[in-house]
Amino acid sequence: MSLYLTAIVKSKKETTAELRVLLLDMVSNSRKEEACIQYDLHEAADQETFIFQEEWKDQASLDFHNGQPYIVAFVARATELTEDIAIYKTDKLA
Repeated sequence: MSLYLTAIVKSKKETTAELRVLLLDMVSNSRKEEACIQYDLHEAADQETFIFQEEWKDQASLDFHNGQPYIVAFVARATELTEDIAIYKTDKLA
């Protein structure tokens, strides 16, 4: 059964360009993972809010993803680069 995530990442004004590069790298690497079904990144009109739409094969796949070096590196820098991060696990209704 697929696992769906929406992650909303709010950048600090002074780190937006650096964060955008890092997030795009995460997209590139995540899409290479066998259990990644969808990994899309959107940018809000304010150009400081980024929204991920993700679909993973299952929880084990997401756990594996979260242990990847590029995700661990992002988490280590998150407080330096972001104002806020909200992650929602969701169920697809339609």
